[in-house]
Amino acid sequence: MIEKEAMYKLTYGLFVITSTDGEKQNGCIVNTVSMLTDEPKRITLFVNKANYTNELLKKTGVFNVSVLTESTPFDIFKQFGFQSGRDVDKFAGASYPKTENGLYYLPEHTNAVLSAKVVDALDYGTHTLFVAEVTEAKKLSNERSVTYEYYQEHIKAKPAAASATAQTEATERWVCKVCGYVHEGPMPDDFICPWCKHPASDFEKMN
Repeated sequence: MIEKEAMYKLTYGLFVITSTDGEKQNGCIVNTVSMLTDEPKRITLFVNKANYTNELLKKTGVFNVSVLTESTPFDIFKQFGFQSGRDVDKFAGASYPKTENGLYYLPEHTNAVLSAKVVDALDYGTHTLFVAEVTEAKKLSNERSVTYEYYQEHIKAKPAAASATAQTEATERWVCKVCGYVHEGPMPDDFICPWCKHPASDFEKMN
């Protein structure tokens, strides 16, 4: 037996990955950036194939990692994690600084930014594992990096708030245990959360 709650105890950070299609820039939230080697400095990154960022990384092979801190407001997670770059410009209406590779990064609520170039990509079913060489790294603050557990306990909107606009108590509702998205109606086996891209197995029925 595999208990999902046990898997959630693994330590993860949270990051904004910035990429481009050559014209428009895009960003998404991930929790799977880690250091691979020190010489040369290489990192790994897992990205869900359903994410637009996955497509952009395969196309251009360059990206930035903005390391989020505990001060990050929920709006940042909504901006970069709860909508698709295929449909919206996530950077519209604001000005962002760029690193040497020309990509945006978040100057606030981050303690470091890394620029990297993909050197290998491996297919792992639902995700692609990207191996990348760090081309630039800059410390931005001394704030504590936010962990996935901290996000769950202190930042993420509560399911009750997400379901406040539910039409009736009789409607069948399912809440994503990862991001709090509420799906109304029967839960299809192949359902994918539109916010965090997790499968139906990560939803639980609400009373």
